[in-house]
Amino acid sequence: MVFVDIRTESRFPINRKKIKEIIDTVLKKHGIRGKVDVGILVVGDRKMKELNNKYIGHDETTDVLSFPLENGGVMSRRGTIDAPSGFISPPDGFLHLGDIVISYPRAILQAQENNVLVDEEILFLIEHGLLHLLGIHHE
Repeated sequence: MVFVDIRTESRFPINRKKIKEIIDTVLKKHGIRGKVDVGILVVGDRKMKELNNKYIGHDETTDVLSFPLENGGVMSRRGTIDAPSGFISPPDGFLHLGDIVISYPRAILQAQENNVLVDEEILFLIEHGLLHLLGIHHE
């Protein structure tokens, strides 16, 4: 059972069903079964810039940030920034992976650049962020 907590500002239309499907597909592909918890937050550029500055130290917006609970770090496309850990796994039987934050305005721009639908770009960014939560990183 995969529990996906999706939060978005009301003006950003997202396909919740497709988001849950891509998360389920990626988890199954990587052999993760059972109770899993993932948070998704879709924000505007102002909020994303604030988060990127606070946690990564870059005073600009970005497309996706991942906040894994396992190691207490923050992931962006530019790499990992370690943050103080100390998370205690609750005894609820869930694997709490962490949170993925998506910038809706960046997704729109990148969808135009990549000649894809905005929904497709959002799913790509969520998959990218989820891989970071799983500890799979890129160069």
